[in-house]
Amino acid sequence: MNVKDMMPQFDLFQPATVKDALGLLDSYGKDAWKMAGGYDSLVWFKERIKHPKAVVDLSAIKEMQGIKETADGVEIGALTTLTEVERDPIIKAKYRLLSDAVSHVASPQIRHAGTIGGNASQDARCLYYRYGLPCYRAGGNTCFADTPEGINREHALFESDRCVAVSPSDGAPALVALDAKFVLQSSSGERVVGSEEFFVGPKVDIIHMTSTKPEEILTAIRIPKTWANANFYFEKVADRNTWDFPLVNVAAALQVQNGTVRDARIACGGVSAVPRRLTQVEQILKGQPVNEQTAKIAGQSASRGARPLNYNGFKIPLMENLVMRAVRDAKA
Repeated sequence: MNVKDMMPQFDLFQPATVKDALGLLDSYGKDAWKMAGGYDSLVWFKERIKHPKAVVDLSAIKEMQGIKETADGVEIGALTTLTEVERDPIIKAKYRLLSDAVSHVASPQIRHAGTIGGNASQDARCLYYRYGLPCYRAGGNTCFADTPEGINREHALFESDRCVAVSPSDGAPALVALDAKFVLQSSSGERVVGSEEFFVGPKVDIIHMTSTKPEEILTAIRIPKTWANANFYFEKVADRNTWDFPLVNVAAALQVQNGTVRDARIACGGVSAVPRRLTQVEQILKGQPVNEQTAKIAGQSASRGARPLNYNGFKIPLMENLVMRAVRDAKA
């Protein structure tokens, strides 16, 4: 029998309210594991890399499900499935960028159960880390990917500090481009953070990829109406169309008036530990006409500061071309 066919023992709790879930997190502290759709969690358990004493299954909490339009934009419960986000009429009509992005996640079967909160919060996919080797992210003292012999084709071009793993989410860059806010609740109250604070790199916290604290639950994601009905573009490049995580993806929201870019937010995934917002590209675009020349300059500027590893230099022209197409082909 393969030891990976069995999960280590833990206590399973299935609270029906956020209040009950938070009480369990307070009781178990760092020994608790929060589970949404379960796809990533169950892999960790079967591989015997994570050993929680208690698993808090959030899937029955109705108040964390669903999509509603508000005076300020739209609010998406963190347990709303990716399929529901993809098909929701409000999202498709006003915030199509997110619908397009989540439609590229894994396979239809996984999107039916995977959640928007889980997709945004998933852990690094670096094979060394996932196989349980003692790398920096796992609490060790080396990065196995960032060596002359390391397998680093899928790893970071930017802002790597000891760990070179990347943000693997397709939904996250779209949420960054839409200036989403993340609602985090604990027993002591609620805090709302922007994407630049929610997603964190190894310089901030090498163990985690988001700023969610052990005692907190991501309950909802709010998208402001500022970017409703903008010109949108999403594209993902992966080795396979189904299941694979992105080598590079791009999400762009452009506000265009009379053929000129008034404002823009663009983010790429697969190139940094966080969805990388391309602020230098955004500044270049403001006030410029949407044409081939502007798109080309934007694409060339996207890779400024990149530091390729031994086997991922191909990501630089890939990223540049994706950004160029995003600027040139974004549509309302």
